[in-house]
Amino acid sequence: MTKDGQTAWMLYTKKADFSAISDRFHISPVTARIIRNRDIKGEDEIKKYLYGTLEDLYDPHLLKNMDLTVSILKRKIEKGARIRIVGDYDIDGICATYLLYQGLSRCRARVDYQIPERIKDGYGINESIIRQASNEGVDTIITCDNGIAASEQIRLAKELGMTVLVTDHHEVPRDGEGKEAPPPADAIVNPKQEACPYPFTGICGGVVVYKLVQVLYEEYGVPAEEWMEMLEFAAIATVGDVMRLQDENRILVRCGLKQIARTKSLGLRKLVEACGLKIEALTAYHIGFVIGPCLNASGRLQTAKLALELLLCQEEKEAVRIAEELIKLNEERKTMTQEGTKEALRQAEEQYAEDSVLVIFLPDCHESVAGIIAGRVREARNRPTFVLTRGEGCVKGSGRSIEAYHMYQEMCGVQELFLKFGGHPMAAGFSMEERHVNEFRERLNRQATLKEEDFIPRIWIDVAMPLEYLSEGLVQELKLLEPFGQGNEKPQFAQKNLMIRGTRVLGKKRNAVKLLLVTEKGLSMEGMLFTEGDRFLEELGSQRRIDVVYYPDINEYNGKRTLQIVIREYKLRP
Repeated sequence: MTKDGQTAWMLYTKKADFSAISDRFHISPVTARIIRNRDIKGEDEIKKYLYGTLEDLYDPHLLKNMDLTVSILKRKIEKGARIRIVGDYDIDGICATYLLYQGLSRCRARVDYQIPERIKDGYGINESIIRQASNEGVDTIITCDNGIAASEQIRLAKELGMTVLVTDHHEVPRDGEGKEAPPPADAIVNPKQEACPYPFTGICGGVVVYKLVQVLYEEYGVPAEEWMEMLEFAAIATVGDVMRLQDENRILVRCGLKQIARTKSLGLRKLVEACGLKIEALTAYHIGFVIGPCLNASGRLQTAKLALELLLCQEEKEAVRIAEELIKLNEERKTMTQEGTKEALRQAEEQYAEDSVLVIFLPDCHESVAGIIAGRVREARNRPTFVLTRGEGCVKGSGRSIEAYHMYQEMCGVQELFLKFGGHPMAAGFSMEERHVNEFRERLNRQATLKEEDFIPRIWIDVAMPLEYLSEGLVQELKLLEPFGQGNEKPQFAQKNLMIRGTRVLGKKRNAVKLLLVTEKGLSMEGMLFTEGDRFLEELGSQRRIDVVYYPDINEYNGKRTLQIVIREYKLRP
């Protein structure tokens, strides 16, 4: 929410024959409308959205250079060449490294892995990793979740006589004329390459590798069941890297969440248990906000190899030990994030309140939490936000954006300021000399074309639906639309002018409010609002009418099931 709490409530108005969709797929017109609001059109798309299976995934051979990459790997495996995986320290990179290591090992490759350390090495493959590999007799380097922007480093590897294969999903760099400028690798698998016929470019690095393992297993006659048994790691990578839950991503995550309950990774199972979760009931939320941050914490504060060791661990006591260590690291990360966010928001409000693009320098902040802090500030101020920290010999930064600001393209406009940079429309990372920080801030703001309305968060409402229309059957039917997340947001409904008949603050931290609500037609229903309870009561004062954006739910208590709403946004009426 913005500083003044202003939000714009927007109602979807997309058209379709909702009754026909309802009849054809035996769903309510409300659910049909939600599906259309997610830009799902046509019978085949709707069927895939509601009932898609792994058979609906795209052919991995469609990825440009996939067959070439697998043929090179097969040749290297058969001659016993040493292969080294170079991964990344975030959850996508960890899962991608796990998948590739397991896949190559299953095909009897001489394979090991290296994951850069965030502080010492920075993002992606670097010169020291390459020279070390050369000195240790490595014949082939294969990257995952990085490498597409590493032209100089890959050129060095080629000069040292190594074969280099790149698997990545980040934007392909371009030269001064806007032409694609990929690194000089022997083969590159990346759906964002030009002339790549793969139908969906929105997959993460872990899924690119998962597809590669699929083709590798075909080549070696490994049963397809073994490939499917690793599906949960493609799902975890997709959710953890905040990919849009659309098209095949949605199928991968939905099926992958079910696969987790049968996972063969002892370490993953122990981490879920240590987090106090039931492995058979995990949702995308649990991956994104509980499991994922624990796996990420090792790469942020120590080494991501710790998380990878957990996933590969075969010994129960050791798996429990590592899982508990990751949880402890995540708690440390949370504390550091809270402190950094507080200071970043102070700067945003006191020093850069007029800036369209926030560039906040926190020299003493641990660089590993810069991206999280940038995300928190972006949420609070609804502005593109970069958080910079002092690293070894330079400044490092992470950015998080808003829909109206293509972060990677805007950074290309000042690329001569960077030592290294890369990213997506919504997120980016970079390093630069400290002397360029102020120029970076000034030039980004000078070239930005953002308008005032771009800074007002939009709350999208699927259906303006009176509480009288709610039923337990509808709540159950909405589960067909799961998993929810980026690109497949949880449905939101709205009703105006509800009477507040009663309020009660709940929880040890008084961070929830139960409201007794009454419609104009006299229907009573409870609503749950998760916010600072005492602050809400103060804001409420003597007002007794409220407009709400909500999601319907079932409250189970003492064996009794009752309908309730969870309030996502509200506006008090005078």
